[in-house]
Amino acid sequence: MSMFCFQCQEAAKGEGCTIKGVCGKTDDVANLQDLLVFVTKGLSIYAHEARQMGIEWEPVNRFVFDALFMTITNANFDKKKIEEKIREGLKLRAELKNRFEAEGGKLSSNHESLTWEADTLEAFEEKAANVGILSTANPDVRSLRELIVYGVKGMAAYAEHAFNLGYEKKELYAFMQKALAATTDDTLSADDLVALTMETGKYGVDVMALLDQANTESYGNPEITEVNLGVQKNPGILVSGHDLKDFEELLKQTEGTGVDIYTHSEMLPANYYPAFKKYEHFVGNYGNAWWKQKEEFEAFNGPVLLTTNCLVPPADSYKDRVYTTGAAGFDGVKHIAPRKNGESKDFSEIIEHAKKCAAPTELETGTIVGGFAHNQVMQLADKVVDAVKTGAIKKFFVMAGCDGRMKSRDYYTEFADKLPEGTVILTAGCAKYRYNKLPLGDIGGIPRVLDAGQCNDSYSLAVIALKLKEVFELNDINELPIAYNIAWYEQKAVIVLLALLYLGVKNIHLGPTLPAFLSPNVANVLVENFGIAGIKTVDEDIEVFMG
Repeated sequence: MSMFCFQCQEAAKGEGCTIKGVCGKTDDVANLQDLLVFVTKGLSIYAHEARQMGIEWEPVNRFVFDALFMTITNANFDKKKIEEKIREGLKLRAELKNRFEAEGGKLSSNHESLTWEADTLEAFEEKAANVGILSTANPDVRSLRELIVYGVKGMAAYAEHAFNLGYEKKELYAFMQKALAATTDDTLSADDLVALTMETGKYGVDVMALLDQANTESYGNPEITEVNLGVQKNPGILVSGHDLKDFEELLKQTEGTGVDIYTHSEMLPANYYPAFKKYEHFVGNYGNAWWKQKEEFEAFNGPVLLTTNCLVPPADSYKDRVYTTGAAGFDGVKHIAPRKNGESKDFSEIIEHAKKCAAPTELETGTIVGGFAHNQVMQLADKVVDAVKTGAIKKFFVMAGCDGRMKSRDYYTEFADKLPEGTVILTAGCAKYRYNKLPLGDIGGIPRVLDAGQCNDSYSLAVIALKLKEVFELNDINELPIAYNIAWYEQKAVIVLLALLYLGVKNIHLGPTLPAFLSPNVANVLVENFGIAGIKTVDEDIEVFMG
């Protein structure tokens, strides 16, 4: 076993990747990511205890969410970048230690992440082999610790997107650091860790609310939009990932250049924001979910910008056209530097590259409709409520989440296609690509697929559910005619799940497989307390859901 990782749904054999990640990361990259998390935990212990003394240092807050974001599945495969981040973490830890001790601080922890030091890559790699997931021997403690860490990784992604738009809440940073520190504390019982898991869900709701505020106050509330799926004759830049600030800056810098902008995968919802519609060279969406990018990036012909995670290791045939920025990275791929002194990122290189490329090869034509975030759905509330009261809408199905490569995910296409008339799908995230182009029609003018946006926008689905609970004067969110059949892939889906559990949602079906990081005992806790279940066959599950 040269590595061990089981943080995503595609963990090898449903147990864990031990030689190379299914995502494509090599064992040395995986191990250095483990070391980066280890160093981040040590820094978080200092930050948590220093905060009790009134010491809070902004560079530490930024480092923690940035470092965690880098370790999310399909984000950063660049060994050198991860090594640099480890060095940065060790430097920050030393500086914070000096501040802490100068104020008379004394640590209550003696965890090795507080004292370990090294300066060479060889020493990093030697240590990395001993600080990974399996360094926690007890499988239930390990499971709960990793569930918390993955939830905090999801929080980190959302916090970074909000931060990029100038929005932050210090209590989110405080919790992230407290939670990471707690995963090093051997005195905590399983019950303590379960409680911390639920607390992670609470802060998950808070960070998603913050990001929703950041996005909507920056770019307007998403609105019902027909999105073009075809192409134009100009060369283009394809934008994938999730970061709307990067997208905005690229749109501004390409205006008047003769280069068109297309969204891909999780950037599709950028089409729904009013602020972006004024750009005539913003053409529409190209392609499908992240895992199809090899053939779609090849066909696009122009350069591709990866703003966050969801990068598939690129083929040599188009690798020279791939650019990363933010938390994303890949060895040998050009990386666009971060903002400095409040200025925009410089996208001039990718723009000049695009001008020399052929226009995209057309993959499909037509349009799809989206933009059903909570504000837009609330504008349709009277129509929705009336449809429920008259029986035109019998049930809503939340089918948010992630897509992935497994053939078993065809289940979600079949499930959507077989849902009986009178049902409406509420979705967010790239899971929608399994069914958002099916001819499912509408119910009295209400489309049967209501797309709220990115996985980042799953908060909208919670807001809609809570608003419906209020409208129908119900005591329990589980009394609503809403069923949850969620596909998951990576750690942002984990924080969404924990947020739903915190809000009291029960009987969530999760697939296509349950997480490998749930030990049998921890899985039983979720089953017994929240009714978490896996998926079976489409027909069996529809029968259960329709009651």
